[in-house]
Amino acid sequence: MRFKRIATNNDERGSVHAPSPGVHAGRGDPRRHDPPDMNVRARGVFRATCVALCAISALVNAPFASAQLEVRKADLILINGRIWTGAAHPDEPEPTALAVIGDSIVEIGSDMDIRQRQGADTLVLDANGRRVIPGITDSHTHLISGGFQLVRLNLRDVHGRDEFLKAVGDSTKNKKKGEWLLGGRWSVESWKNPEAPRATWIDPVTGETPVFLSRMDGHEALVNSAALKLAGIDKSGPPDPAGGEIERDPSTHEPTGILKESAMDLVHNKIPEPSTKERSEALVRAMRYANSLGITSIHDMSQLADLEVFKKADAAGTLTLRITSYLSADDWSKHIGEVAKTHLGMDSKLLYLAGLKGFMDGSLGSRTAYMFEPFADAAPNSPYPRGQLTPFAASADSFQRQVIDADAKGLQLAVHAIGDQANHLLLDAYEAATKKNETKNPRHRVEHAQHLAVDDIPRFAKLGVVASMQPYHKADDGRYAEKALGSDRLKGSYAFRQLVDAGALVIFGSDWPVVTLNPFEGMDSAVNAKTLANEVWLPSHSLKTVEALRAYTVLPPRAIHREATLGILEVPKFADFVILKDDPLTISPDRLAKVRVAQTVIGGKVVFTAPE
Repeated sequence: MRFKRIATNNDERGSVHAPSPGVHAGRGDPRRHDPPDMNVRARGVFRATCVALCAISALVNAPFASAQLEVRKADLILINGRIWTGAAHPDEPEPTALAVIGDSIVEIGSDMDIRQRQGADTLVLDANGRRVIPGITDSHTHLISGGFQLVRLNLRDVHGRDEFLKAVGDSTKNKKKGEWLLGGRWSVESWKNPEAPRATWIDPVTGETPVFLSRMDGHEALVNSAALKLAGIDKSGPPDPAGGEIERDPSTHEPTGILKESAMDLVHNKIPEPSTKERSEALVRAMRYANSLGITSIHDMSQLADLEVFKKADAAGTLTLRITSYLSADDWSKHIGEVAKTHLGMDSKLLYLAGLKGFMDGSLGSRTAYMFEPFADAAPNSPYPRGQLTPFAASADSFQRQVIDADAKGLQLAVHAIGDQANHLLLDAYEAATKKNETKNPRHRVEHAQHLAVDDIPRFAKLGVVASMQPYHKADDGRYAEKALGSDRLKGSYAFRQLVDAGALVIFGSDWPVVTLNPFEGMDSAVNAKTLANEVWLPSHSLKTVEALRAYTVLPPRAIHREATLGILEVPKFADFVILKDDPLTISPDRLAKVRVAQTVIGGKVVFTAPE
């Protein structure tokens, strides 16, 4: 079957207009008229003259007609693929090829059509019958932090106390005096004895080397006695900072080495800041890793220092990801004006500062998510049985004012909310701001939206708020969420299906380096509902494979107002696409986590090719 050939304005393709269907030149042609009052001989002479003139005209205009039918040769063509464009046209045959000029798609169709675009300098990608999908977007990353984590101690896969201590001790051996041991991503929920680690565990193997090891979710950290000493934390003080907790032994008041939320800053602020060079190296590592997983775009929750590194890489032409950045800040009032100015002035195709990032609360694993009711497993003497609001959100008037001011400047807001009451308060704030400012379609975001009051689920669609979710967190939290929340509150937990059915714009990401960056492992969690303990949890909240794929490809550009140039593979959008070794749309869903990438292309440039 031939495909319709679609071209852009710069395609330089002419058109040949045939007679309308059912109308034929010659006898019986209603368009043929001889001049009136001509005898037979005169009509014969007239017709002969017309034929001669037409022949001469054809000879004269032949070069022009030939030139008109010429097409611009492509810089890149993809052939022999099975292209899932992301467009909702289930009755149309899948295209097999596409052509790229510059950084954009100029034609999509059959191999025969697209082969006409091949020139001497055209790069030809043969998909070998493999599945081709739009470029993948990770809608929630901490990119440079992820680049650092790639070369730091990773405790995510340790299975118990002995393995934990060996990994920490081995990593400490080669540290120079005064050098910090950094990394972490530990979680004890799958251990046979899920006891939280303490400073007294690691002091014997770390000595005077200061240690800062974040929990898996980044909302809690383990530090050793050397680090506590540098921060001036002992049994005498200091008191818990606003929005944080220094965990202490209830009998001795000695710090245990566990710091939660803002209390982590007491130690973290003592760690030397990475240099610009180190940040740039981390960015390169992170981009290479992301490209290997088929990721072409990210929505990054960025530190101020990260933005400068992104800008330099963009200016140098070394970015291999499209980065939409949200500046993470505890006090938006200090940044609204400058971010708005930069946001409006950016014209890069690869880097865009969309708005601001903030935090409402903590996490479920650390029991710092802000809930309407106490955690089901809250200790009797817990100082924060319902979790905590952050200092950013604790003052209702200040928080609402910052949201209103940022919204009025045209910024897109991306705010972390885990607990049901934190989500409720954030939706209230967005509703009040857009009503006051009469803002049209700002597409503000709730980052995570993990545990929702059931009545708040339809509010996402009603308010036009984006649910930016990370399905692999469900695999993590499913091991202990019922213990923490009780069964009744799970109705609104990881409510992918309920939000989609209610009409919300749901997009997926990872929260890397908190969990794996691999989008296919995230897709597996969204579809198959398996926890890390290999148990099925909340399957009624799952999506179909194609829905999860859309949440990683087609829908994220809508969340950032970029659907005109990204998302669906069609003319004249950017040529961001991925050739896969495995087809997520046809394989058994239980194999989704194993899908591999063959090649990744961004803006018509190949940025990753898997080894054979």
